Amino acid sequence: MTIDCLVLGAGQEVGKSCVVVTINGKRIMFDCGMHMGYLDHRRYPDFSRISASRDYNTVLSCVIITHFHLDHIGALPYFTEVCGYNGPIYMTFPTMALAPLMLEDYRKVMVDRRGEAEQFSNDHIMECMKKVIPVDLKQTIQVDEDLQIRAYYAGHVLGAAMFYAKVGDAAMVYTGDYNMTPDRHLGAAQIDRMQLDLLITESTYATTIRDSKYGREREFLKAVHNCVASGGKVLIPTFALGRAQELCILLDDYWERMNLKIPIYFSAGLTVQANMYYKMLISWTSQKVKETYTTRNAFDFKNVQKFDRSMIDAPGPCVLFATPGMISGGFSLEVFKRWAPSKLNLITLPGYCVAGTIGHKLMSGKPTKIDLDKDTQIDVQCQIHQLAFSPHTDSKGIMDLVKFLSPKHVILVHGEKPKMVTLKERIHSELGIPCHDPANNETVSISSTLSIKAESSSTFIQSCSTPNFKFLKRNLNDKINSKELSSKEGGTSSMFTRRRSNPHVKHLNRNLDEKFDSSLSCGPELEVSDDRVNEGILVMEKGKKTKVVHQDELLLLLGEQEHEVRFANCSPIYFGSLDDTHVMDCISRKSLWLSQLSSKLSSELSDRNVQNFGEYLQVESFTLSICSKESCPYRTTNRIENESAAAFYCCSWLVTDEVLAWQIISILEKHDLSST
Repeated sequence: MTIDCLVLGAGQEVGKSCVVVTINGKRIMFDCGMHMGYLDHRRYPDFSRISASRDYNTVLSCVIITHFHLDHIGALPYFTEVCGYNGPIYMTFPTMALAPLMLEDYRKVMVDRRGEAEQFSNDHIMECMKKVIPVDLKQTIQVDEDLQIRAYYAGHVLGAAMFYAKVGDAAMVYTGDYNMTPDRHLGAAQIDRMQLDLLITESTYATTIRDSKYGREREFLKAVHNCVASGGKVLIPTFALGRAQELCILLDDYWERMNLKIPIYFSAGLTVQANMYYKMLISWTSQKVKETYTTRNAFDFKNVQKFDRSMIDAPGPCVLFATPGMISGGFSLEVFKRWAPSKLNLITLPGYCVAGTIGHKLMSGKPTKIDLDKDTQIDVQCQIHQLAFSPHTDSKGIMDLVKFLSPKHVILVHGEKPKMVTLKERIHSELGIPCHDPANNETVSISSTLSIKAESSSTFIQSCSTPNFKFLKRNLNDKINSKELSSKEGGTSSMFTRRRSNPHVKHLNRNLDEKFDSSLSCGPELEVSDDRVNEGILVMEKGKKTKVVHQDELLLLLGEQEHEVRFANCSPIYFGSLDDTHVMDCISRKSLWLSQLSSKLSSELSDRNVQNFGEYLQVESFTLSICSKESCPYRTTNRIENESAAAFYCCSWLVTDEVLAWQIISILEKHDLSST
């Protein structure tokens, strides 16, 4: 069986995360996001690749949303209400609560303020959310008889989750976005160690290793403080949920310590609503926030107030949080156009910005002019400050997670191609795990495990309990030497040496020596082991339960008899002058020759049990006897170099022991037994 992964979004790019995984016949869509850098057909995933007939309800088992960011959920109302998907949708309780706020805010910005064609309405958002089934952390959800899913804490933003999915013995994890280190308002990602066929992980910061969190915080606070102290305004473009709360906690604490009176503003009521949910969902936050909750709610900001549009051109310093975070439109773009021409002002970019956005242009190198469209050009004279305050894990965090889970395969998504290639090579070379980095609309197929529940017949069970003896001959001198060696090296047999040095047990040791020495004349020692192998036949009949049966039962079921394929050979062998044995009768001669052959084979095949039954020798399925036929059908040659010293031996063996048979024949052909 295989796991097929069709990447509809976030393949070698950051944006419109959407991966459709087919695992043992079940098809899951992980995330359904939009691309924030495009306004054309590239904005949404190409859903037609899932089903040419667009019958999404038949081909999809479920949709799983990892968190509320638009590049992971932005296309969901369009997929459900316009494309017609009506199947189950799973997300965590916080994601279910906050997603409608994010979607409606985006809709208002794009339609009401920018006048774009409406992709989905407010009613679409509400109807879409009615289809959602909320899940709690580590709650196992049985989607259907075969598919089960489970959510794990991912950090990143409130309610973000990694999702585990299993069908039969095939299992995988899709991480979505996650953070392996805790911050001021959220904890680090947590997941159980599991046996996985596949891990699909984000790789936004595939080659970045961040420095100390406290060092980054000091750098951010210093830049903001210097700007407002000089009378400038600070614009912090950020998404309303996530980094806004993180940075508000940081600035609020700093303002308290420094007794600063300069205003800090939120740009919209959306963040106020979000803070209300943060207070309600306190159990999803960091350990420090939960511990101090009884005395002070970390999201009750003393120094943060609402911002009115009329205050954009107000004199004096201030700090403003404005959405969206990548300055791709909305109020952050409106403020940027007004504040960018002043050298006193500061634009600080705390997270990742997608290519095509103004935020990305600012991070790529300080431009002096930015063309917004063919009619609008922005003069950029302000300070630009970039900080690594992203809620995504860095390269070390990704490697730590992959090493911890140790899946059979890794697929990288949600990253830039050159960086993904570097990380892919690291995962393969350092961890020995095959890694893939598919582009959009590419499919990766990997092998998976498949288990089948089967009943066992009583005959099969009885055969499993039958002894299966294996015989091994070992020279006792080897055992003695090994004991002496272990004695010298301080092994377990050294106790025997120490015991002999004790005068109180001298007589006992002498008796032990006599018994030990007398055993040398016993020859090779036979070691017996019981290696039981459960050999059965899996029978799968239409309309009946799968069953494991004994081979005799299968033959009876099919009305057939057991057949064996045996090989045979008859060759000459030399025993010295036959005249010496003429005085003996035929039976005695054969017995003598078989004894000689038995001795020779036993010395050459010390790991095999050579049994002499008088009339023939047997080594497993290989049998050997002295041939008395003048014309044997299995004889390889009738020419004998020395007729006075040769006889013929006949042997046969099963096809399963062919290697052993030719090993024995080779021994007999290479060695002249006339000196035996």
